[in-house]
Amino acid sequence: MNTTFERLSHLLVQHYKLAPERLSMEAPLEILGIDSLGTVELLWSIEDSFFIKMPTDAVNLLTLGDVVRYIDELMAAQSVATPPAAGHPQPQHMA
Repeated sequence: MNTTFERLSHLLVQHYKLAPERLSMEAPLEILGIDSLGTVELLWSIEDSFFIKMPTDAVNLLTLGDVVRYIDELMAAQSVATPPAAGHPQPQHMA
């Protein structure tokens, strides 16, 4: 299973043509060439790629690590808040 960082890195390499060796959790978005407008565009791409809904509230994301943590928080919150779609089996829990 791919981590959020791996999935985000793949997105950045494919859509933003960034070199994989430049990507790390500590990498500042600005140094990668992602300014405030680019961050908004990135969040739209993340919404489509990760199947999550981005809140309309402004968020301060400075590094790739910030983005990864934000994605993980949204996925966790939205998986709890969203019931499974019809036709998708519920996970079975062992007692």
